Amino acid sequence: MNDQLNDDRLRFVPVPGKKTAAADPARSLALLWGTHTKPGRSGLTLRAIIDTAIELADANGLEAVSMRLVAEQLKAGTMSLYTHVPGKGELTVLMYDSVYGDLYADADEPVRQPGGWRGALEFVAQRNWDLLMRHPWIHEVPAVRSTVGPNIIAKYETELRPLDGLGLTDVEMDSTLNLILTHVRGTARTAAEHLRTQRESGMTDAEWWLTTGPALAHYMGALADRFPVAGRVGSATGEQHQAAINSEHALKFGLERILAGVALLIEERNS
Repeated sequence: MNDQLNDDRLRFVPVPGKKTAAADPARSLALLWGTHTKPGRSGLTLRAIIDTAIELADANGLEAVSMRLVAEQLKAGTMSLYTHVPGKGELTVLMYDSVYGDLYADADEPVRQPGGWRGALEFVAQRNWDLLMRHPWIHEVPAVRSTVGPNIIAKYETELRPLDGLGLTDVEMDSTLNLILTHVRGTARTAAEHLRTQRESGMTDAEWWLTTGPALAHYMGALADRFPVAGRVGSATGEQHQAAINSEHALKFGLERILAGVALLIEERNS
């Protein structure tokens, strides 16, 4: 796993609670699974619209993406976009599916990694982490009841293959994968919120601790008898990470614990 969070990969940090426009499931599925590769009269293509919208979201967040702004970036009329995609809701669905299209070289790339099933799942976790760092607006797209496109299905197939044939039931395979991806996504969301706090405050963690640390140490010292464990653990953690939280450490630590549990489950199923 990477040892350090690279701020350059996280240009936009989403604000929790923002909602995206609703998409019509039937129209979204038709767009996701159809060809729709022919350009319109102006030469505009659906692919160009999706790519431009992703670039805007990466830079400024999903809320900043609008049909008008996408059209301006493409030097096209706004109405010409509606001949390709009905609205922002459907465009968001297409963007979400699209960013997962290049996640893996092929369906067996994780399986080819060294370390057996465990190495494969570490690879899966890292790929998903890197994607969320590149496209943090993904956190704004509801994962529940999302419209399933071809890239999402291909992702699911690819990420399940390392778990196939290990003795787990199909439901256990799905649950194991969901456990790993939920950990990755939750930790990535925390990383995004952490960076947003830094940028809004205008201070790095080190600068914030220089300001806050002495006062906190004063009050904690006076109450050392009440909070002996919190004081000891908090100090050790702060010294280790030089921050209140280290997202890369949290990702690696949690993943190791999850995979250790999966190993026990596989052992039980094969005993």
